[in-house]
Amino acid sequence: MTHRLILFRGMNTGGVRVPVGGQRAMAEAMGLKNPRTLAASGNLVVESGGATATLEREIEAAMETAFGLKVAAMVRTPEQWAELIAANPFPEEAASHPAKVLAMVMKAGIRAGAVQACRDLADGGERVEAAGGVLYFWFPNGQGQSAIFKKATPRLLGMGTGRNWNTVLKLAAMVT
Repeated sequence: MTHRLILFRGMNTGGVRVPVGGQRAMAEAMGLKNPRTLAASGNLVVESGGATATLEREIEAAMETAFGLKVAAMVRTPEQWAELIAANPFPEEAASHPAKVLAMVMKAGIRAGAVQACRDLADGGERVEAAGGVLYFWFPNGQGQSAIFKKATPRLLGMGTGRNWNTVLKLAAMVT
């Protein structure tokens, strides 16, 4: 058994609401060990011996069965999470303004042309880079004011879910 980080896309935002206690109960019913959540933001950490792709499918099916929701889940190992942290192309920005750096974990890769499309949308010093199948964003004026964020949809980027650098580090602490 090792830790698995489970990131839900759009959980507890945009009208998709599942109480964190319900997420933990669902994980326990699935036989996953030591389920814990980070705030109410679609982050679940469990212990499992299962492969990440298999666990993604099982979690998505359980979410639909338990809550009637089709929610994309992205599962990562602690090693993959450490690689995500190490690959951050904006380390100075993350150190000084962690809420303005976003790592977008992709379900099935980054769509061709996504990085350039985001760069074309960028305004006010915004930047985007891709590394290891993750999109990293620097939003100097905040994500809510971002020209990229307002237009970057799964159709443009691929299916993914973003976490600001504060959350990235808190999740890392949960699995170490």
